[in-house]
Amino acid sequence: MNEAILTGLQYYGAGAATLAALVVSLNLGRRWTGWAFVIFVTSSIALVAWGFLQPDSEGIGWQNIALLVINAIGVYRYLILKEKPGDEQPSE
Repeated sequence: MNEAILTGLQYYGAGAATLAALVVSLNLGRRWTGWAFVIFVTSSIALVAWGFLQPDSEGIGWQNIALLVINAIGVYRYLILKEKPGDEQPSE
């Protein structure tokens, strides 16, 4: 695999994850947090690719498969789900 592509995947994954974590930490609201999870998803995809294409980096690939699932749940929760979890009215 081309070394420049591998380096790009690695640094994009690290930079995108850092940016997404910053946005989540700023607590700017549901929509911003949802888009931060979209950025996390792209980061995970890049790091899965890098992890399995770069020799001796499979651990990062497997970790980011798990993070990809978690981040997809975040996208669903913050951008797709219409009601905020926990806002349901208690039944009487």
